[in-house]
Amino acid sequence: MQALMQGDPWLILLAALAIFAGGVLKGAAGAGAPILAIPALSMVYGVHVAIAVMVVPNTLSNLWQAWQYRRDLPDRAYLAQLVIGAFAGAISGTALLAVAPAWALSLVMAGAVLAYVILRLAQPDFRLPPRLGRALGLPAGFLGGALQGATGISAPASLTYLNAMRLPRGTFVATVSVLFTAMTLMQGASLIAVDLLPLPLFLGGFVALALVMAGMPVGGWLGRRLSGQAFDRAILILLALLGLRLLQTAIGAMPA
Repeated sequence: MQALMQGDPWLILLAALAIFAGGVLKGAAGAGAPILAIPALSMVYGVHVAIAVMVVPNTLSNLWQAWQYRRDLPDRAYLAQLVIGAFAGAISGTALLAVAPAWALSLVMAGAVLAYVILRLAQPDFRLPPRLGRALGLPAGFLGGALQGATGISAPASLTYLNAMRLPRGTFVATVSVLFTAMTLMQGASLIAVDLLPLPLFLGGFVALALVMAGMPVGGWLGRRLSGQAFDRAILILLALLGLRLLQTAIGAMPA
């Protein structure tokens, strides 16, 4: 815990605000806390610490949200495809996290965040046919889990895929919550197995959880009052800035 308080106080404050803002985003849209929190934490502590700290808030907030929307869950066969793929992907991604250099992970994360922004801007109305979308459940779950394990952010794969399915809001929130819970449970177990989730970072995760849970009611309130389009644009702008900052950091740390 003490290690998390070391460093530039302004950057630490920025990281805390980003975690809170991630909770606001999750409360408004049903997903998205790691999209803001992981890049900000990575700028202060590095990718490995950021991913480890967010395991607890990601798991528990999604588990709570999945229970809230349990009546909106899709059929079990489709959900099982997503979960099995996510389990396998999270193991593979965490194995990569254990051996890859920090600058390479920052580069991958920057690419993932910026790819998500570009996809949202380029294909705002893209829609997968229902039969094809269901057939892609297993590979989509695997790709999302792999990104989650390696970078802590599965949104470029998982949210893009589920958004393209054009699910009703309740079904979308229920499905993404179960998927994220599966990813982060396996991610946490894998991080422990490779000794990347020590006790101080695990305990620090409960501080992050408090910030996420504090932001979620604010997000719910804002989601009922603000234009969805305006809120979406603001988030995309923030993501683009974070992605560019991570890209700059990764390039600066690359070996000559």
